[in-house]
Amino acid sequence: MTGSADTDEVSTEHSSVSTWMQALGTATGNPGGGAASGLMLAIAAGLTAMVAGYTRATHATDDASGRDSAKATIAALRARAEARSELALRLADEDAHASRAFGSAFRLPAGVGRDEAIRAASIEAAAASARLGEHAVDAIDDLAWLTEHGNPALIADVAVAIGALRAAITGARTNVSFDLGSVRSAHGSLEEIRADEPRLWELVPVFDRALERIDRLAASIDPEAAPSDAAS
Repeated sequence: MTGSADTDEVSTEHSSVSTWMQALGTATGNPGGGAASGLMLAIAAGLTAMVAGYTRATHATDDASGRDSAKATIAALRARAEARSELALRLADEDAHASRAFGSAFRLPAGVGRDEAIRAASIEAAAASARLGEHAVDAIDDLAWLTEHGNPALIADVAVAIGALRAAITGARTNVSFDLGSVRSAHGSLEEIRADEPRLWELVPVFDRALERIDRLAASIDPEAAPSDAAS
């Protein structure tokens, strides 16, 4: 799949960046917003791993007796971020697969079969985005730790990672919400979906709270930057 110009063969995990970006810009929806959200999670995780790699125990604590613990924390954080970066690319491809099934369902001729296919594809697409979003929410704690204890020379990279993570969660939240809403195209109701898929339904406010936390984290970093107001 690597390097193919055929958008049907494009993979977030295996394609080159240039091939993937070319496919993103074509009117096929593959890759689309869900895969882009996965890529943003991978970027956030990659930057998290990089900053952790530059962080020493002395950045985290002045207490000599606590440095072994800090070293272990940094090593574990870096390992989680590296694993999350790889996982995010796979989740992006899973989301793209679900999106293709979603599009195929809407192209079926009108009838009961089409309605059933739309319903199933909508739920699967929402579930794929939900998995991605949940892993993105899990990444907030590590960025919060680096915001407070990471190498201060790389605080701008932490800020970029926070922005990328926000984009990933926003994308997941949006896709879950809209995919669930699309069931109405199959003559279903939101009340039925809420009853049938309570876990997916309840993830939307979970993602909203995560975004609020990320915004607070980003605001805590702002004072480290030079003032943007020329009068300051």
